Amino acid sequence: MTGLWAVSIPALVVAVIALAYARRTGRQLAQMTEMYWQLKFDHGELKAKVAPTEPAAASPRQTFVPLASMKKS
Repeated sequence: MTGLWAVSIPALVVAVIALAYARRTGRQLAQMTEMYWQLKFDHGELKAKVAPTEPAAASPRQTFVPLASMKKS
């Protein structure tokens, strides 16, 4: 009976330590995920502020060329 207690108490201690470690790692992951999305959002805002506005390209002139004039050439 003493042998069972000698095994179960250290196993319980190890399980509690593992649980605490897993919870801490989960909190760190949540914090890093939040930081990632905040950085991505800030980068998008700064990119929109810095990006130069390019003038719209002039639309090409459309000229009618009759096929008859193409055949004569």
